[in-house]
Amino acid sequence: MEQETASLMELNDLYSEKILDLAANAPNPGRLAAPDGTARKVAKVCGSLIEVDLSIQNGVITGYGHKVSACALGQTSASVVAREIVGTTVAEFSVLRDTMLAMLTVEGPVPAGKWADLAYLEPVRAFPHRHASTMLVFEAVLAALENAESKQAHGAQS
Repeated sequence: MEQETASLMELNDLYSEKILDLAANAPNPGRLAAPDGTARKVAKVCGSLIEVDLSIQNGVITGYGHKVSACALGQTSASVVAREIVGTTVAEFSVLRDTMLAMLTVEGPVPAGKWADLAYLEPVRAFPHRHASTMLVFEAVLAALENAESKQAHGAQS
């Protein structure tokens, strides 16, 4: 019973008021009409799903769209990304993804600057089965960037 109570308290910490607020008030940019890259990712453990569209110019993300069907953790990370990604360089986003993964898996530092709200997801570290849904948007954006790069390379060969 004592361990059950501890687990409930940990879950309560995980789903903090700030996480629930970020998830509930997430921007909904919709999908882009003509994206440079697109990707769809699913977290198999919980069924969370995200489809991401990106526009990129000179290594900078200039447009972002998504469709999200995710748990509160996936919605929270997608919310912060949707709010902050436009104007981010591809290299900066790659570093952010690595920072998030390190925060969750090896007690790495929390994201800072315009990404500071992602620090509210730090308690997810204690729940490895929740990492995939938290990281879903980051993996989708990286896959969309790869898709855009592939389309560009194939277009250049034509």
